[in-house]
Amino acid sequence: MGFLDEMATKAVASASGSSNPIVSAVLQLIQNQPGGISGLLQQFHEKGLGDLVNSWVSTGQNLPVSPDQVQHVLGTEQVQQVAASAGIPAQLASSKLAEFLPMIVDKLTPNGQVPEQGSLLESGMNLLKSFESR
Repeated sequence: MGFLDEMATKAVASASGSSNPIVSAVLQLIQNQPGGISGLLQQFHEKGLGDLVNSWVSTGQNLPVSPDQVQHVLGTEQVQQVAASAGIPAQLASSKLAEFLPMIVDKLTPNGQVPEQGSLLESGMNLLKSFESR
């Protein structure tokens, strides 16, 4: 993990507190991917779900993803890591990822493009702040 990735992960973890553990866990998942958000999107492309994630990045409507699709792309280990990080049962993690991942990727790519690492950190911090009010 590069210096910027490590700093982003620490900032996301410290800023998230317990206000929304799912959002924090998803942001940590993205930060921990080799290649960050680009790496995560590439995983979906490699599993045949490129059109789906392209909708999340684009400025149009987000296509839904199923819990089974999330499980297929991320694998059991990553889904269990999200569950542990968020403090939720493992069987609920795929559903929560399916619910939050499209929205978070959409918010982290507001202009229809994957941002540079520095602006991704800023976007992630702003996203966490928006969930604090909920």
